[in-house]
Amino acid sequence: MSKVTVVGAGNVGATCAQYVAEKNIADVVLIDVVEGLPQGKSLDLMQAAPINYHDRKITGTNDYAATKDSDVIVITAGIARKPGMSRDDLLKTNANIVQSVVEQTIKHSPNAIYICVTNPLDVMTYLTWKTSKLPKNRVLGMAGVLDSARFQTFIGMETGCSVEDIRAMVLGGHGDLMVPLTRMATVNGIPISELLPQAKIDEMVVRTQNGGIEIVNFMKTSAFYAPGASAAQMVESVLFDKKRLLPCCVLAEGEYGLKDVYVGLPCIVGKNGVEKIVELKLEKEESAALKKSADAIRENIDVLNKLMVPA
Repeated sequence: MSKVTVVGAGNVGATCAQYVAEKNIADVVLIDVVEGLPQGKSLDLMQAAPINYHDRKITGTNDYAATKDSDVIVITAGIARKPGMSRDDLLKTNANIVQSVVEQTIKHSPNAIYICVTNPLDVMTYLTWKTSKLPKNRVLGMAGVLDSARFQTFIGMETGCSVEDIRAMVLGGHGDLMVPLTRMATVNGIPISELLPQAKIDEMVVRTQNGGIEIVNFMKTSAFYAPGASAAQMVESVLFDKKRLLPCCVLAEGEYGLKDVYVGLPCIVGKNGVEKIVELKLEKEESAALKKSADAIRENIDVLNKLMVPA
């Protein structure tokens, strides 16, 4: 049985662990610096197993030795966003946390594939790659799956159609400059432009871009059900070698005219992590929006490189 380590036993991490176990994907190690938190949550999750009919083992720990030989490591550790905070406000604090997490986990699981969830996500995924010194295909970030799910949800709300028939993809950074590809969004193959007026589509784009902060403003903390499910879907595609075509934060090295930046692009996700980046024929406006998003990420990467001690 495969082994997944989820670093961070907060809302996102615990929810991810729950989905991974309940979907019978893998055994889970839930690790956190807070004593008792991962142990308690893992025991609680284990006690739900007889009800949800799975035999996956969920272990809570404060000791990185327990993460040894993990196949996938999901990083959710970090402070959550509060009202009035942007994802970028979290940069310095979460950078120190993520760097430490990677340094600890890579010693015990040198062959793992890393999935980063911590915000600001694109920059933290870059930091994970830089710190781990792993090949680029083995380090990816979660954002696009979540942002696309939000976009699909809003399409379902506005059309009244089942989300099972909705396909939509969001590229770019996990922030205000993300790029929902409205032109390619469909309901059972029918473009949404055939079903909704442009004004309504434009509203959904803005709501998708603000999807995270809308929830923060309600709950006064970050979302966790959909982020946890999104990370679990990526874990599933890796461990079951499903070759899902998913929008993930990956290292661009020339694709879409972008270079040396981690940014959300369509890719095939399988047993090797990022199997292939898929290049779509974007229109000029879409390409310009993607470049603008990537440029903003690169600015934050430059800030990060000035802040951090060399890994």
